[in-house]
Amino acid sequence: MFKNISIIGDGGMGTVLAMLLCEKKTADSGQRLAGRKRKLNAIRVRMWGYDRQQLEQIEQNRENKKFLPGYKLPEELVFEADDARIMAGADLLVSAVPCQFMRGIWNRLKDYVPQSIPIVSVAKGIENDTLLRPTQILAEVLGEKRGTSDDGRGTRFAVLSGPTIADELARRLPATACAAAEDERLAKEIQHTFSDGVPWLRVYTNTDIVGVELAGAMKNIIAIAAGIIDGIGAGDNAKAALLTRGLAEITRLGLAMGARQQTFAGLTGLGDLVTTCISPKGRNRSFGERVGKGQTAEQAQNATESVVEGVATCKSVVALGVRYNVEMPITQAVYEVLFENKPVQTAIADLMKRQLKAE
Repeated sequence: MFKNISIIGDGGMGTVLAMLLCEKKTADSGQRLAGRKRKLNAIRVRMWGYDRQQLEQIEQNRENKKFLPGYKLPEELVFEADDARIMAGADLLVSAVPCQFMRGIWNRLKDYVPQSIPIVSVAKGIENDTLLRPTQILAEVLGEKRGTSDDGRGTRFAVLSGPTIADELARRLPATACAAAEDERLAKEIQHTFSDGVPWLRVYTNTDIVGVELAGAMKNIIAIAAGIIDGIGAGDNAKAALLTRGLAEITRLGLAMGARQQTFAGLTGLGDLVTTCISPKGRNRSFGERVGKGQTAEQAQNATESVVEGVATCKSVVALGVRYNVEMPITQAVYEVLFENKPVQTAIADLMKRQLKAE
């Protein structure tokens, strides 16, 4: 279990994970020794942000008013704006940087990253142009030599993903997540780090890091479409069809890229898809709803402070569909609405008129 954790990124997810880790205690696996509870030790948690002034405001207010308003931050949380000092003494880094900004942030920090430190990403997206997943971006920026554990077994990059809306985690509502890494030992370490001592968060493990990252990225596109359906009042039948066929579309591309089918039926696939498509707190769904009600993509984006990952990811997934020769009609329709000014009703009509086939 990790006890000195540095969180890179001061957005909503980075903030709520910092809160969660500060409020828990660490314990070795197994809760009792010789009939007695093990002594619990506090985790040391530090947060870094690219904008020193913004980070200082969060520290002074003890609240992230921009990305997670209404929740007091624990006094144990330390804020560190210095690029070198945030790395010193850490045994785990959490990359809570939106996908399209990861390359720039980690290029800035790479000279200070300890050689063997594991990094867990909580970003959900596919980088434009390169079409890389978040852990692939990390590997490319930091160099392949940082991607292997000391004994040469497996990757030292991992993912924490699933249906985890930040606001609900901050309210301590029951939630589940998945720690994914090719190195199963690393996945289990992350599992215990985030789950032990936190009764409202249950973390599972998975070794299909490709599927977990792809599912987390692509569900945001379907969530935009779900929001559009809400915005135009198309009804629950339409949303059910969207989620079902959207999951089929996500799975097709995932399998073509080497993921395992069962991943898409799990927490990071179906679970995250459902949450993102129905929650009023979901950024992507809310963005789509504004588009469905008549706003342009630019207007809908400007209505929120947060990054709507599904917009940029839509470009990348369309390109991946072409690369792997996978049919993705829903993703293509969202792309045409957002980037080619296709009317929403026309896009829906075109989807409904597609050639009939077996499910």
